[in-house]
Amino acid sequence: MQVSVETTQGLERKMTVALPSEDIDSAVLERLQSLSKTTRMNGFRPGKVPFKVVKKRYEPQVRSEILGSMINRSYYDAVQQEKLRPAGQPDIVPGNAPDGDTGFSFVATFEVYPEFEPVFNDTIEVSRPVANIEESDIEEMLENLRKQRTEFVAVERESKDGDQMIIDFRGRIDGEEFDGGKAEKAPLVLGSNAMIPGFETQLVGMKAGDEKTIQITFPEEYQAEHLAGKDTEFDITVHEVKESSLPEFTEELIKSFGIEDGTLESLRSDIVKNMERELKQRIDSKVKNQVMDGLVALNPIDVPTSLVSEEIKRRREQLMQQMPAESDSSLLADELFTEQATRRVQLGLVVGEIIQQKEIRADAAAVRTQVEQLASSYQDPQQVIDYYYGNEEMLKNIEGLVLEEAVTAAVLAAATVTDEPTTFKDIMNPPEPEAPAESENS
Repeated sequence: MQVSVETTQGLERKMTVALPSEDIDSAVLERLQSLSKTTRMNGFRPGKVPFKVVKKRYEPQVRSEILGSMINRSYYDAVQQEKLRPAGQPDIVPGNAPDGDTGFSFVATFEVYPEFEPVFNDTIEVSRPVANIEESDIEEMLENLRKQRTEFVAVERESKDGDQMIIDFRGRIDGEEFDGGKAEKAPLVLGSNAMIPGFETQLVGMKAGDEKTIQITFPEEYQAEHLAGKDTEFDITVHEVKESSLPEFTEELIKSFGIEDGTLESLRSDIVKNMERELKQRIDSKVKNQVMDGLVALNPIDVPTSLVSEEIKRRREQLMQQMPAESDSSLLADELFTEQATRRVQLGLVVGEIIQQKEIRADAAAVRTQVEQLASSYQDPQQVIDYYYGNEEMLKNIEGLVLEEAVTAAVLAAATVTDEPTTFKDIMNPPEPEAPAESENS
């Protein structure tokens, strides 16, 4: 077997492999001889068909099968011989045999993984949030739990923001009713913005038994195109007005949150434990994102287009699963995913190279700890642990997380890390960035 490798461009390689004719002929002959022992043909006893008859009938088919098998085997042998690391599947086409050789050759075109030394040092700057859980944070969380169990009690007064109204409504455009424009005894909380703009505000001040016709214009960008921008009127009938009532933390209510002894102390303890876990997860995520951004910036490597294409396909499939079944995937052009897919592949290659060079391993204890941490947020942690250890693919995902955390720790040890004091609320609910001010020339 003769092998020659040519670098065409970037990570692409063109490998020519020549297979000696004697190797091919020998393999074909061996297969035909074996075949002749079992071939059945009219006029001959089983196994007694003359070899030349078997050869005449079956040689083209056997030679094709032998060549296919030899191409596959010799491709992988040649790759190992040349110490190449193919990325993705090769494109294989027949080639010209060397001068004077009656054998067979093929050309395999493929990309290889980039060879590089991963870089991470103190030029990677990480701002690590530092926050404590304050008493006010715990009280706010308790109040949110109460709000989850809000009850509405009927009142004999005019409605105001925050009240729940039980209403009938019937909508018309140009005097004609339209689909989806009516309901009977529908609950609606004023101020919830559940209806189109202007609907809820016109119900403030109404009471049980009142009737009213309101004027509404659907937004121009409304999802139902036949309604977008249309002037509409709704006939409203109010059945009830109810005000919100927050329940007290009774033993029964506390038990409904999964606290077996029904005490406020146990509920607070459980809340604090969950808040601490969520705070750590959020901080770790922010730190990890900065580490990964730093690795991408310090390691501007070429990435195999075949791997990017696979990542684009994976992202498109994930998005399609979230869309209606009749959605057309052809509308999701590759360009929508290319940037993020390229970054993902680049980061995967850099992290993988660090894992190899540092000989990082996902030991069983670290994997167990990770699984237990994930399971701790569930009502039955042991059931979740058993599920992970009974699912090989899920466990491999955990091993991947453990390896990434180890890489993050290694990069952090070399990076410039600055602690940034902040609050629990700002970490869990970061303020949205302000819109940039327009310049005078814009």
